[in-house]
Amino acid sequence: MSKSSKYYVVWEGVKPGIYASWADCQVQINGYPGARYKSFTSKEEAEAAFHGAAADYIEVKKGGEKKPTPKPVSSATNKKIIANSISVDAACSGNPGKMEYQGVTTSGKDPLFHKAFPLGTNNIGEFLALVHALALCKKEGWDLPIYSDSRNAINWVKAKKCKTTLVHNNKTAELHEVIRRAEKWLVDNTYSNKIIKWETEDWGEIPADFGRK
Repeated sequence: MSKSSKYYVVWEGVKPGIYASWADCQVQINGYPGARYKSFTSKEEAEAAFHGAAADYIEVKKGGEKKPTPKPVSSATNKKIIANSISVDAACSGNPGKMEYQGVTTSGKDPLFHKAFPLGTNNIGEFLALVHALALCKKEGWDLPIYSDSRNAINWVKAKKCKTTLVHNNKTAELHEVIRRAEKWLVDNTYSNKIIKWETEDWGEIPADFGRK
């Protein structure tokens, strides 16, 4: 099995951008004061990080030394699962490919909503699932925590922007319109629901998982 590729994000360097090799990345950071960079295992994750804030992924100490930042995605520090909550997840056959997302009750896995699109990405689905859950809670007056296993989607919701590069065409027109409405909802509305990162390594698959791994 071949070794998986890495993508290098340079936020601050000679020429900020995304690089597919460590050698190309080094050209941008070597000798550059305060260079900020980090590697990612997928191009989509790297693109999301590049369009976000470097501080969400790394911390630079005095002297320019870089170290990973385990940045919290919510104020919740309790590792116990909150049963009275909502869990969301997405699935995608290919990247891009046929995409769907859903939300369920965390305790009983009772379905709350489900949407499918002919062409999309997993990150888009995770983002839309979170916004759908927030909008549902707003409508119903529920102050329930919402679990997601996607750090990218959580950061996108916080930024009120779906930072995708998915092409615009006939197959994706409806999805892009849904994305636009989701972004507008985030701009126009406030919410008190906590968005909590689902800890898959500790808890297993999120209750909203489609079970196709």
